Formats: sequence, C-alpha cells, structure tokens
Amino acid sequence: MSQIEVQIVQSRKDLKNFLTIPWTIYQHDTRWVPPLMIERRLQLSKTNPYFRHAEACFWIAYKKGIPVGRISAQIDNLYLARHNNKSGFWGMLESVDDLEVFDALFKTAGLWLKAKGMERMLGPFNLSINQECGLLIKGFEYPPFFMMPHNFPYYAENLETLGHKKAKDLLAYFIKKDKDTVERISKILSRRFDKLQTRALDKKHLERELKSIFFIFNDAWSENWGFVPFTQDEYMHLGKSMSYIASPNLIRIAEIEGKPVGFIVLLPNLNEIIKDMDGRLFPLNWMKLLWRIRFHHFTSGRILLMGVLKKHTNSLLGAAISLALIRDVMKEVLGTSMTNIELSWILEDNLAMRNIIEGLGAKAYKTYRIFEKTIY
Repeated sequence: MSQIEVQIVQSRKDLKNFLTIPWTIYQHDTRWVPPLMIERRLQLSKTNPYFRHAEACFWIAYKKGIPVGRISAQIDNLYLARHNNKSGFWGMLESVDDLEVFDALFKTAGLWLKAKGMERMLGPFNLSINQECGLLIKGFEYPPFFMMPHNFPYYAENLETLGHKKAKDLLAYFIKKDKDTVERISKILSRRFDKLQTRALDKKHLERELKSIFFIFNDAWSENWGFVPFTQDEYMHLGKSMSYIASPNLIRIAEIEGKPVGFIVLLPNLNEIIKDMDGRLFPLNWMKLLWRIRFHHFTSGRILLMGVLKKHTNSLLGAAISLALIRDVMKEVLGTSMTNIELSWILEDNLAMRNIIEGLGAKAYKTYRIFEKTIY
C-alpha cells in the first residue's frame, strides 16, 4: 500500500503546512531565497483580485504523517474565455525527490480539474501567467531574482517521467550595466525618431499612469501564447505594490506626440534584502525591510514588464520604441549601484524582442518551462 496521503488544505494549520513546505525542501540550498510569508498568505487569500475570475484548490502530500509535497490546481475563466481549449492550470509545486509523491499530487490535481470539465493541465503557474510561472530547467547555478521561481533539476525529470511534455519555454536574459550600450542605442535612434521620447512615471497621478501602462500591456500581449489580461483590480493592486519599491525613473513610459505607446518597468532585486529574514517580517524585520528598501544599495534589478502597442509590433517604429525604453531605463541605472540586470521572462518564440536585446549583448542564462499533459 502507498504511504502517501494527499489532503486538501482546509484549516489554518493546513495552510501553514502548505506554505512552509519549501523550508524543508530547500533547507540546504544556499541559492534559494525564502519568500516573505505574509506575501504568500496574501497571494492565497480571497483578497487577491485573481480569485474574482478564477478558482483554485490546494493540497498537501503526507508521508508517514510528515508533509513532503504540495500542489495547487486553478481554473481561470478569463483564460477559458479567450482560448479555444479546455485547459486548467497547476502550480505551487514543491516536493521531495520522490516520484511517488509527484504522482500522487498530480493525480489529485488532475482529478479535480477533470471534474471541472478540463481536458488538459498546464503549469506551473503560481497562480497565473501574470505571476510567477515556469519550472527552472536551465541555470540552476544562479540564485533567483525577485518574483522568479527556483527549483531543483529533479522536478522536471519527475514530470517527464509522469508524461508531462513541453508546452513553451520562457527565457531569462542577463545584461550588465554598460555606458556603451546606451550610447550605441542613441546613435541608432538619432534624428530618425525625434518625436519619440520616454519619461518617468508620474507618481502624483499614479492611477492614471497605471491605467496607461496596463492598457498597453493588455494590447501588446493580447496575441501572445497563454495570454490572460490584467483586470483593473489586478493592475491597480500590482501597480501600487510596485510603486512602493521602484524608483519612478525606472518605470518609463514611451510617448509619441504626448500619446503613450510603450512602457518598461525595472524593479530592484528585493531578494538581496529579504534572504536573511527567513520569510518573517515580525516582530522586527518589517522595520529592517522598510529601511533597506530606502537605503540599501542594490547591485541587481529585474526588468519584469515591458510592452509596445500592438499596432507598432514588427515595425521599425516598434523596434525604436523598445530600444528607446531600454536605453533610457539603462541610462537611469548608470546612476545607481546596480551592475547586473535580468530581463525576464521572454517567450522563446518572441524572436523580435530576442533579436533586439541579444543585439545589445544580453545573454539568455536561464530557461523556464511550461509543461502540458492531457487529463485522462
């Protein structure tokens, strides 16, 4: 008989066990950065705007009464409304290296999705494609940047053994601070695009600015693989959170004759300042966090959002907008202590963007995979 028992998360004790499993899995992994427990609790709470268009269920795998794994399953009604397939999602996966545990978790999630009418399972999404997603399959030697996942190689190996196959790869690029890059882009853009300019986020009119940014995002990404639009509640929630930790100069909006046509968002890598907190803000770490956000000299940052209006995609002007945004945000980086920037993530088949950033010297150094499997 199997020693694995999978139980649904129902009580506060269950939720605590669910959230703390990673501390067991990664206790000897020096690259892992413990997430802030309060942030994870808020992500799974009913206050998360995601749950206004999606439903989810969470499970823990126990072996001899000890938590050894976890998984979630989600159904996103916005995804189903846009895509002609009956696909449910899975995520929040953590497990010891035990194929039997993986199998039990996925069978449980698959049965839940099948009962909801789904025919395919895609993941990992924690919880949405607009949040953390993808399973690390290349670049294990590097620590994760803020809001990017981290896992051991055996995760993908066990999924493949269970019949999960590649659906799509997501790439993370690495680029160093370089004055020459800024100057090279300026030469490319000189004279030909004199009506194009970028400006910093105006925090005095934050709601208006966020509305512009996420209108562009939803338009720019609307035809991309797996796209799910940000709702107004979601972008206001995310945008206000970002505004607390980002410099307005590192969130830039591109305009042509005063009309927004693109944007870019670069955040400092908060993993630098939370790693030693072991996931706890209380009783005193919250003061430490606030002080560090204001005074810490970050050495790394992440470009986590970027978009150009769809009507300019695959055009010379579209490329110029992207280059101007990268140039001007990197120009601001030159005046900071940041030396290393991650651009993540980028779809493997987004060749237009890949060609632009690779032409600037960026290197793909991590690969994350979305897996798919038919539900029988």
